[in-house]
Amino acid sequence: MLSNQKATRINLLDFKSVPMRAFHNAWFAFFLCFFGWFGIAPLMPVIREELQLSQAQIANSIIASVAITVIARLLIGYLCDKYGPRITYTFLLIGGSLPVMCIGLADSYETFLLFRLSIGIIGASFVITQFHTSVMFAPNIVGTANATSAGWGNLGGGVTQMVMPLIFSVLIGFGLAESQAWRVAMIFPGAALLLMGILYYRYTLDTPAGNFSDLKKEDLSLARKPAGNFFDAVKDRRVWILFVLYGACFGVELTINNVAAIYFMDSFSLDLKTAGIIAGLFGSMNIFARSLGGIFGDRYGVRYGLKGRVYFLGLVLLLEGIMLLLFSRMNLFAPAVCIYIVFSLFVNMSAGATYSVVPFVNKKALGAISGIVGAGGNLGAVAAGFLFKSYPYGQALFYLGLIVTAVSVLTLLIKFSVTDEAEAKKDLDALYIEPGVKRTDKTLQTA
Repeated sequence: MLSNQKATRINLLDFKSVPMRAFHNAWFAFFLCFFGWFGIAPLMPVIREELQLSQAQIANSIIASVAITVIARLLIGYLCDKYGPRITYTFLLIGGSLPVMCIGLADSYETFLLFRLSIGIIGASFVITQFHTSVMFAPNIVGTANATSAGWGNLGGGVTQMVMPLIFSVLIGFGLAESQAWRVAMIFPGAALLLMGILYYRYTLDTPAGNFSDLKKEDLSLARKPAGNFFDAVKDRRVWILFVLYGACFGVELTINNVAAIYFMDSFSLDLKTAGIIAGLFGSMNIFARSLGGIFGDRYGVRYGLKGRVYFLGLVLLLEGIMLLLFSRMNLFAPAVCIYIVFSLFVNMSAGATYSVVPFVNKKALGAISGIVGAGGNLGAVAAGFLFKSYPYGQALFYLGLIVTAVSVLTLLIKFSVTDEAEAKKDLDALYIEPGVKRTDKTLQTA
């Protein structure tokens, strides 16, 4: 541990220290949010038949599910700076559980669209997760902590593709009709979110030093002037570049989570269960792929400074775009699945690499920047949704690949000043005198 109590390493078996307890609660809360957010996606073939939804209406529901999150993430970043992640997450989890459980009441395209819009609010949970781990971990490991917590949370998007069809099938086995089974199935993720909200309030603190309510009494800078911090973030060009870049990776991830099951069913004549399993492979890569983005981002940061983190981000974004272009051209099932998996690797690594850069842009506006950049992911998904509304899925994937490849060049415009680099180096140097932390000639390690 550092003198300011931030963790210098990730000990996954530690459930007692404040940073690791926050880490475990944050990733699992985000996992459940993702599970509830996309729980309806693998059931869409059934819902499409019952509610007689057209491709355009399905695309509208996809857009709705991610569009509201753009606004929610901007607001959540401000609330994190003002009230702290503990209170903010608690209210989001409990409030978000309600539309997840109630979507089964939808009986028309309009009501279904409204519920999907409401459920999209829980996508703002990502901002809280990234904020919480950013304030809990030291510079040598913060990128890895951010990427791992987000990756394991995003894993919910893959697990739900596999689990929700199974829950649906079990309910069918108990005698429910298909029109009832999908509705009852959505109660399960909603109830889990409600319980997690209570646990988050009970078992986490806002920072290693305590809760924001206590820090405000001591007038510590972390708890002051969130509005000013937000406007500082808005004025920083680097924030908006990261906003676009995150749209090109996490926005793509959200889109694939929404369309993968239907795409594989329609393109390769698969049944619902098989399509769900294949689609779920994408999200399942989060168990390690996003962490890799953070790990390599941290290592490049130690070796080459802040610019190293940025250059690595540009590289994996470029590879993501190339793999997406290849996937969109696949007509044979086996090669398509192979490219799909490699593509998902670089999508997740790009998202992890993005948030290995975010904590170093402006530490005083961490919540605001996390919210703005996170909102970029959802705006990217909204834009991609219009592609899938206007073009056949294969063609939309190809155009999306072209966009990602072009956007990767924007990383060259992210610059850190000499002062920024010096401050980052100073923070790293401060770790070397701490117990359990050592450095080789090229990298920082934890004992």
